[in-house]
Amino acid sequence: MKNKLYDTAKNFSLPRSIVSLVSFSAVLLCLLSACAPKPNPDLQIQLAVAQTVAAIPTTTPYPTPRIPPTGTPMNLSGLFCEYQFCIGHPVSIAFFDLDAQRNPQAPSSVTQGMLVAYDPSLFIQVIWQDATGANDASFMLDTIMDSKVDARGGDLKAFQINGLNIDYIPIKSTATPSLPYGGAAAWLCGGRAFAWKAYTPQAELVTSLFNEALQKFRCNP
Repeated sequence: MKNKLYDTAKNFSLPRSIVSLVSFSAVLLCLLSACAPKPNPDLQIQLAVAQTVAAIPTTTPYPTPRIPPTGTPMNLSGLFCEYQFCIGHPVSIAFFDLDAQRNPQAPSSVTQGMLVAYDPSLFIQVIWQDATGANDASFMLDTIMDSKVDARGGDLKAFQINGLNIDYIPIKSTATPSLPYGGAAAWLCGGRAFAWKAYTPQAELVTSLFNEALQKFRCNP
């Protein structure tokens, strides 16, 4: 049986036309492979890099930070700033909220309040209240002066400091024997009426204290 299969396979042959076609195809493939342009490795690397970069997810860029404007530096020593206004005072003493001390449940506010600063050689008081529609602050002089211990020590004067119309009057006080001299002033700013009062041991100190307070005064409406 094995001999018959061997003889059959030995005698089997493909037609010449098929052999010729197969041979021609093999030669053609060899020629095409030889003539085909070879890929440029540099271009392949560039293409791979470009595809990699394109595949990287991008995020929304952060906005470029803007440098905020800087204001003119202000020396905070001897300056009280709260309740939407600032006022100067001697460096040796500081204001405290008298309304809050009297009643912690009802401290001063933007619309009204009272500040006090004192030591054995000086007393200063500042008050304010809403005065929407008012065009004269002189009524605040009667409010801040205590008729029991304060008396007018001269004529009422009107002048301007930093664009504010000021009513000022010197006073004499019996509140304490060590501080017999003083002065009181009133003005309007931002829809509010303000008043200032001081007791000093020497009459000439009052004017300098008041100028110091008003030169640093600012208010927000």
